[in-house]
Order: sequence, then structure tokens, then C-alpha cells
Amino acid sequence: MRVLLVVDCYYPETKSSARLVHDLGAEMRQQGHEVIVLAPSESIQHQVEISTEEGLRIVRVKTGKLKGAAKVLRAIREVRLSETLWHKAGKFLRANPCDLIVFYSPSIFFGSLVRRLKALWGCPAYLILRDIFPQWAVDTGLLRKGAIYHFFRWKELVQYAAADVIGVQSPANLAYFAESLPQRKYQLDVLYNWTAINQDASPATNYRAQLGLQDKVVFFYGGNIGVAQDLDNIVRLAASLRDEPQAYFLLVGDGSETERLKALIAEQKLGNIRLLPAVGQQEYQAMLAEFDVGLVSLDRKLKTQNFPGKILGYLDHALPILASLNPGNDLGEVLAGHDVGLCSFNGDDHSLRAHALQLARDAALRTQMGQNGRQLLAARFAVSATVSQILAHFAHAPAVQYTDRIPAEIPLGATLGTRLR
Repeated sequence: MRVLLVVDCYYPETKSSARLVHDLGAEMRQQGHEVIVLAPSESIQHQVEISTEEGLRIVRVKTGKLKGAAKVLRAIREVRLSETLWHKAGKFLRANPCDLIVFYSPSIFFGSLVRRLKALWGCPAYLILRDIFPQWAVDTGLLRKGAIYHFFRWKELVQYAAADVIGVQSPANLAYFAESLPQRKYQLDVLYNWTAINQDASPATNYRAQLGLQDKVVFFYGGNIGVAQDLDNIVRLAASLRDEPQAYFLLVGDGSETERLKALIAEQKLGNIRLLPAVGQQEYQAMLAEFDVGLVSLDRKLKTQNFPGKILGYLDHALPILASLNPGNDLGEVLAGHDVGLCSFNGDDHSLRAHALQLARDAALRTQMGQNGRQLLAARFAVSATVSQILAHFAHAPAVQYTDRIPAEIPLGATLGTRLR
């Protein structure tokens, strides 16, 4: 089977979705399938660049900056994602039909592209839904239910309509569809996040020494610094523990809240918390290997449920988890039920502080929870099971009749014009 994976960013980007899709594609290839990854990129030189990386065919399409761009500019570019991808990579896509499309949300703007490709190729599509937008933006107060909301809502429904199966990340997400869209009969599938097990060891580094943290228990957060994460929550925690000599908070990433949080930390003169820019995947994995506790924070106003992809990195590196979650999030049951972390509801600062102190002061507890996390990862979140779950829905789908196989190799960095000339 030839599978097209569509995602809003791919390596070398550091977002969790880049790694999730990479691991998914690598496992599909391991199981004998041919994989193409289609993704926008702001860093490539040509309009389209095609390469073979670890056996996967990667098609990167040049776009303007998305993450970290001004809100209006980012919105315009994201709205045009389907059009941009088709305009620049359409010739390649017409020449290389696929048997299955797997597309990842966020973004919500792949729906029209997927519909076009399904009509062209006569194949089904599976939506991996990790972000229920625009609902979370309404929940957090970032968006009101006006014209812009209704436009995004329309795009959300176009996306759902393009999918034959929708994989939600938590059983709690099923309630969203039952309550918000009861009249629409979507085929829903609870598809947990995943990771590759037994990965190569992270490169030896010395971040702890470089940052002067040799005698600290480092609470580490890596990922998006945005509204939905409510990292003010972690700044408050750091402020409450400014006199606890062991506890230190390290936030690594970029996003819409980065500069405001830096200013807040400086204003409060907090010496036990630091915010660093996003790093590459290898550096990120090395940080996970060096530090002590993984942080998760979700805005208390969120009504839809979220299973952040960063959690799997924490589990993979045997980090216990300190989580501050929105009420009703069943992630807390998973973490507490398997004794891999300590969870509080966002807003219960007293409980969060008590849990942080417990982890900071008890090395044996951190070790045991880390070991439990590795066991949970292998039992529930192995990528091999995820691939089998997705493909099982399409085991009897007719294969696309290829007239043109993808060549064995395309030179690294080749442009679309070079590829098809």
C-alpha cells in the first residue's frame, strides 16, 4: 500500500506532531508500505523540495512562517494551506497516486486538499484529530462566536467530512461529537498518541552543567508556549517555590506567549525558572535524558480533552510527570492510574505545589514513577499497534492502480521541476 501522510510540520521542526508523523511513517515502512510525507516548510530554498529520508519520501512545500507569525498573517497562510500545497505540489501528487491518505490535525485546513485527492485517486482517508479547534479557542477566551469563529467552524466540518474515519485522542473526545454534532454520523476511533519504542540512545550532552543546574531537580517543559498551555500556571508554581533550593523549572519552546512570559519572569525576579528557545530534535531528546520531571499544563477553561504528544517523550525517557490539567480530562486517570505522575486541576495551586515538592524531595519516587512510565509506554502507546489500528479500517479497500511508481531515489533537495522534467 502507498500511504500519503499530510501534516502541518515535519523534521527538522521540533513540534511533537513532526515526531509523531515521522514515527508513524517509519513504522508503516517497516510493515512493508510505501510512504510519502507532505508538509509545509518555511525554511526550504525552492518552492518544493523532495528528498528520501530514512526510507520515506518527504515532499516539503515552501510557505511563509506559520508558527510564531503575527496572528492575522498566520491565519491567512493557514487558511490557504490546501491551495498552496496543491498549487505547488499538485504535479507530483497527480503523478503519484496513493491508496490511503492519513492527515493530521492541527491544522484544520487540509480538508479541501484531502477531498480533491480522494476524488483524484479514489482512495479513503483517516483523520488523526489531536486538536478540536475552534472550540478550544472559544473555551480559553481567545475567540468569540462571531464571523471568524463560524468560518473556522465551517473549515472544521469540511475537515471531518473529508475523512472516512476520525481518530480522536481520548475517550472523552467522543462526548464532543455526541454533544456538538449529534446529527452527523462520523465513524470515530479512539486513537491514542504513539511513539517508537527502543530508540537509539540520546547523544551525550551536558546541559545541566552548562545551565548551572548540577544540584537541582529540574522540572522540564518542552513544546508550544501558547494560550492553551497556560504556562502562567508554571510561573506561579515557580514563584511559590522560590525558597525551595532544589526545585528548578526549565521551559523550552516558542509560541504566542513567549515574550509575555519572559517579561513576567523578569518582573517577578524569579531565579528558579528559565525560558529557552526551541531546539532541534536531537537536542530535545538529550534534554529529556538529562532532566528529572516532565511538566504538563493545560488551561483550566478547556472543555475538549487533550493528550499532549510531549508526554510520550517523558515516558520514553523515564521521567515522572507533574501535570496540571483542565477539569474532566481523562489523561489524569491514565497518569495516576498507572502511577507515572502526580496530577492536579489547573487552578488548584496548593495541590500543584504539594505535588512538586513531593517529586523534588523524593528521588526514589521519581525513579519508580519513571520505570512505571516506560512500562506504560510499551503496553499502550507503541507505534506498531497504532499503525495496525489505522490500517485495519482499510484492509479491504481496493488498491489504486499505479501508472507511475515513485523512483527509487530523488537527489536530496531536488525541486519539483527537477523531479518531473
